Amino acid sequence: MTRPITLKSRKEIQVMRKANRIVAETLDKLGEIIAPGMTTLQLDIFAEKFARKKGAIPAFKGYRGFPGSLCVSINDEVVHGIPSARTILKEGDIVSVDFGVRLDGYYGDAAVTLPVGRINADLELLIAVTRDSLVAAIAEVKVGNRVNDISRAVQNHVERHGFSVVRQFVGHGIGCQLHEPPEIPNYNRHEVTPRLLPGMVLAIEPMVNAGSFEVRVLKDGWTVVTADHSSSAHFEHTVLVTESDPEILSILV
Repeated sequence: MTRPITLKSRKEIQVMRKANRIVAETLDKLGEIIAPGMTTLQLDIFAEKFARKKGAIPAFKGYRGFPGSLCVSINDEVVHGIPSARTILKEGDIVSVDFGVRLDGYYGDAAVTLPVGRINADLELLIAVTRDSLVAAIAEVKVGNRVNDISRAVQNHVERHGFSVVRQFVGHGIGCQLHEPPEIPNYNRHEVTPRLLPGMVLAIEPMVNAGSFEVRVLKDGWTVVTADHSSSAHFEHTVLVTESDPEILSILV
């Protein structure tokens, strides 16, 4: 049985604004401190401490058994990389950090891909195209549009630049649960999808590969990597559908 899409009240939205601001602040701080020689566990510890000081609980830690507070995915890792004291960041790496919190019963969720020191031009382009595909997707968050308009915007922008969008993992609704309906693919499934209504809150998250869209899951049961070992980037925002322009909840303003 398909769960219904919930429309959030003003009170719920206000809590989600606070939760997502904490996520945005955390990711902003991670961008300031990330550097060659750091371990991914250090990033995880920083994110958890920062969020807890703000009164929030890390959303991913223990979720379906995930061991970390932060998903840290390096180079050809797409999503769900497990933080480790043995994984050391190197100059030229790119690192996707995905973070979520729970605050007063509601969730915030966002992700960015960060360079470690200087990166090459190909990786700079991959990051820029992925980030801009999220911008294109958010521009389609309008009352009366359908979820598929969001998906099509991501795919069109990404493929125009010669990259590919991951099919196996998708965006989602969010609220009092971390993952709620509807699913938000990053490609056109050529099917009728739900219309957008005021009060929907959507976690839109393009995952873009430099090579093939195909991925596989490592033996740890979590880390998703590109099947061809090409690099991957990931950006995510939590976005509120309003009667006018979309409101990005997970952004610092």
